[in-house]
Amino acid sequence: MSALFSPLSIRDIAIRNRLWVSPMCQYSAVDGVVNDWHHVHLAQFAAGGAGLVIAEATAVSPEGRISPQDAGIWTDAQAEAWRPIVAAIHARGAVAGVQLSHAGRKASTSAPFAGSRGTVAPADGGWSTVAPSALAYADFAEPVALDAAGIEKVVADFADAARRAVDAGFQVLELHAAHGYLLHQFLSPLTNHRDDEYGGSFENRVRLLVRVTQAVRDAAPAAAVFVRFSATDAAEGGWSVDDTVAASRLVAAAGADLIDLSSGGLVPQQHIVPGPGYQVAYADIVRRETGLLVSAVGMIDEPALAENVVADGRADAVMSAREWLRDPHYALRAAAQLGADSPAPAQYLRAY
Repeated sequence: MSALFSPLSIRDIAIRNRLWVSPMCQYSAVDGVVNDWHHVHLAQFAAGGAGLVIAEATAVSPEGRISPQDAGIWTDAQAEAWRPIVAAIHARGAVAGVQLSHAGRKASTSAPFAGSRGTVAPADGGWSTVAPSALAYADFAEPVALDAAGIEKVVADFADAARRAVDAGFQVLELHAAHGYLLHQFLSPLTNHRDDEYGGSFENRVRLLVRVTQAVRDAAPAAAVFVRFSATDAAEGGWSVDDTVAASRLVAAAGADLIDLSSGGLVPQQHIVPGPGYQVAYADIVRRETGLLVSAVGMIDEPALAENVVADGRADAVMSAREWLRDPHYALRAAAQLGADSPAPAQYLRAY
């Protein structure tokens, strides 16, 4: 029996295996509306045997987009565009999820293949950015510190996005509190210099994420709610693994079902040495310390490594990203190598 290809149920959602597709920004939406590119991109992973396909960081508000080309779900029209994509994922045997996101001070930037880098000016389709404190990332534009009304809007935007996502058919909602985006910016003392109830102490800095988690849970009671953390800022004086353990307990109490562990992305001076499975230890620590469901991510590109991570109890599931781009049938290949029953569609069985 393969541990990687054993099913996992979260709430009433049955996921056929534990090899999942991590969110990957495509920078290909128009006014936040996804299109045929996203349809083909995501449906192919479901046909390729993934248990769960999580769509890219999807902005909960216009100012929450990483780039002007980001996907969004702040309007009903955007949600409707997601509906056939979600249906295509489900029709191919996988569960569909979406990562709800607000980029904060890292918003309004050029897409990676736009031919330029850095902040996009309002005259060129960009906008003013917001953050917990008026501290810029690298040479990006300085953000505006959110006031009390702005914070309330962020909470409401996540809740509204959750309702739209569930209405579009998504069964899994992941809250993006990693990689230096807005919720992560509130968590870390490196980017949160506030002196109100959302800054200073750990309890204050985690307050917004806990409120957002509770609001999403209330808005989508039947959905599986994941929270993605950067387990460490990998920078002196920043967010730590111990902080992540403590915050994981708090978001679980607020309604989160699974913790997704990544790292870094908050500040340019981080020190991270990537390699196969380099972030698995964070998932292992959080799982052992809290007893919560966790997923591991980070260059888990070989079936044997993915199998060992789950079989050894270091994580309950494995997410991969670039390997799915290289091989959209990663799970079919993995099942063949591990001697597991193939999740191949009937149309592909002759190859397995």
